[in-house]
Amino acid sequence: MDNSIYPIGDYIEHSFSAEHLRERMLDIRFLPQSLEHAVNNLDEFQLNTSYREGGWNIKQIVHHLADSHMNAFIRCKLALTEDNPLIKPYDQDLWAEMSDAKDLPINISITLLHALHLRWHELFSSIKENQWSSSVMHPEYNRTMSVWFILGLYAWHGKHHVAQIQGLRDKMNWK
Repeated sequence: MDNSIYPIGDYIEHSFSAEHLRERMLDIRFLPQSLEHAVNNLDEFQLNTSYREGGWNIKQIVHHLADSHMNAFIRCKLALTEDNPLIKPYDQDLWAEMSDAKDLPINISITLLHALHLRWHELFSSIKENQWSSSVMHPEYNRTMSVWFILGLYAWHGKHHVAQIQGLRDKMNWK
């Protein structure tokens, strides 16, 4: 496995437990702060540097996190209010090429992530144990995804992209 692509490894699905819930909730709650720390003091050249050959640059990663996590938040709300609804996939690579992901300053998406993750954490905090199995149907993967799965996947997803940024910082010796 290429460590630049998956610096923390693949997502591993776990059964529901209080310990995994606590860890995942902390990951969701504090992703915006972790991301801010990872991009702290990077200049425009650094923000436009790709973490690997053919990969997104740091600016695109930050905006991708906002895009992706907004979609996942909505999917959680759909799962909790409807009976296994079919969700709409999107092409993340095309989204990363749009002007808002390439040209806007990253503070726009970091601010958005702060607000979004507060709401997401609150939503997850209010879920009763039987609601973790509420689900959506993802047609691209032909898979039912429970709220529990989504929580784990996006807790991992945030750490995954922060690790990509931190890995590039370390490789380039950016202080």
